[in-house]
Amino acid sequence: MDNLELKAEDVEKILKEHEDFFSSGKTKDINFRLQQLRKLKEGIKKYEAKIIEALQKDLGKHPFESYTTEIGFVLMSITYTMKNLKSWAKPKKVKTPYVLFPSRSKIVYEPYGTVLIIAPFNYPFQLVIEPLIGAIAAGNCA
Repeated sequence: MDNLELKAEDVEKILKEHEDFFSSGKTKDINFRLQQLRKLKEGIKKYEAKIIEALQKDLGKHPFESYTTEIGFVLMSITYTMKNLKSWAKPKKVKTPYVLFPSRSKIVYEPYGTVLIIAPFNYPFQLVIEPLIGAIAAGNCA
């Protein structure tokens, strides 16, 4: 079980790698984000049987329940996110107060950087992957 332990120096190394990657600016590109979501979806489909098996062994979940409440839910979420990401990421025009004439105002969505995902055990797959989808879509590292 030693190989599953996470040491403080390992966490620091992982965090540094995430920060360095975020600083490279690659995650700001919408096409990069879509590619990452596509890869996540492909990985889930590829390992679907193993995920179902793990959920059955760990929590006693029936394969149908595992698919409908965990895997299928996540796959639909990825598809929905990929379909809408470009429109969500577009800057939004907002009204500018007259006192600031002739300027124009808009909301520009920017990623924060590195995010930490913490999930409970009752839906271990869905409640980890759902926030990951949002983090990737927003251009963050997780």
